[in-house]
Amino acid sequence: MERTTEIIEIRSIDKFPSLDYIESIHRGKKLKIVFAKSINHLKEKVGEKLKSELPKFQIGIHTLEPEINISKLITDEEVVAHQKFFENCAKDYRILAKQLILEFIKKKKVKIDENFPFLAFNQVKGSKKSNGKINDWKYYFHGFHCHFKNIKTNQEIEVPIMFGMEFGCLDPYFFSLFIKSTPEYQPLPVDIYEDFADGYRILEVMVNLGLFERINSNLEHHSGIIIKDREKVEIKIFNYEKDYIKPKFDILKLFRLKSYFF
Repeated sequence: MERTTEIIEIRSIDKFPSLDYIESIHRGKKLKIVFAKSINHLKEKVGEKLKSELPKFQIGIHTLEPEINISKLITDEEVVAHQKFFENCAKDYRILAKQLILEFIKKKKVKIDENFPFLAFNQVKGSKKSNGKINDWKYYFHGFHCHFKNIKTNQEIEVPIMFGMEFGCLDPYFFSLFIKSTPEYQPLPVDIYEDFADGYRILEVMVNLGLFERINSNLEHHSGIIIKDREKVEIKIFNYEKDYIKPKFDILKLFRLKSYFF
């Protein structure tokens, strides 16, 4: 979904649009405020002030161009009105994520420790199995996720691999990507313009509604957000000294594992 853009050029800072005007814009429009050269030195200060005054807007301070871009993010009211939709999306996400990663484990004959499957997936990332195709899905492992994309429908999903056998945790950007690429959801009942920022607001409001909750991952001080209405899966905290069993591989692969923790 693309926004329209209203461009406002200002030569004096007192001509900057009022907060009332900015707050009145609809989500389908972006404001681009272009600063004249004589006042461009005020851009950073004005932008930072807007960030504090408009927490439910995305304020983009351009690093090179003399401009600030302002977009209204999805509102609390919109998320509340469509809470059942987002709840169902999260349930679908969890089901599909588990289905795909288990199919990968089966097809590629990956032996995992169900308490800490990321140990096996980390070794996969250093092998020729790190990307490829499973049935109608292309996949590749990266960071704390495995990305899957359906070659027929273009549906995309990122499966988290740092929560034991729980594969339904939601990242703001990835959740938006999943929703916008799922054919069955189209047309969306509510627009998502900013994949990360709108996704972040959706997750936060759904947590506040008690429909999503935060859970710990295998790594201490790392957590995720997941649908609350689910069958709970125990997630253990990984202790490197106690839980790491050195496999038969070279020292370079050991360094790849240690990069998770240092």
